[in-house]
Amino acid sequence: MRLRGSGGFTLIELLIVVAIISIIAAIAVPGLQRARMSGNEASAIGSLRAINSAQATFAASCGSGFYAPSLARLATPPTVGGGDGFIGTDLNADPSVKSSYTITLTAGAAATGAPASCNGAGAGSVVSTYFVSASPTTGGGARFFATNQGGTIYQSTGVVPVAQNGAPAGATPIQ
Repeated sequence: MRLRGSGGFTLIELLIVVAIISIIAAIAVPGLQRARMSGNEASAIGSLRAINSAQATFAASCGSGFYAPSLARLATPPTVGGGDGFIGTDLNADPSVKSSYTITLTAGAAATGAPASCNGAGAGSVVSTYFVSASPTTGGGARFFATNQGGTIYQSTGVVPVAQNGAPAGATPIQ
């Protein structure tokens, strides 16, 4: 009588391994989704900080103390001397989608009597206030974010209403 070699796995052993892998995956997937959402939220906050910084630079060097009315205008480089725009190419459209967040800049009142900006905007085309919101797309995050020319970034679990000055209603500053 000849004995068979025992070099393989039985069907039961394979089923047990598959069950263990399934249990581990069921535990790990929600944690990975939370980590992805946290990363998306951090990216949205970083985008709002970049826009605030770009608006401050625009106002100081190009807008005669006033702000750009759109993300596209912030992305436009100065016409004299060339160079780059004030904001990166990932945020150069109105609105921009980045890391599962929709970033939208809302212009405030037009600055009366303002001269033309250095990047081709005509006289009076700059604004005295602005508001930027970051709204999550499906699966993007759980919080909404917003900022204005004051530079404070606000968060809320619901849509943040436009507030050109001060804190938006129902939103709290990020600590």
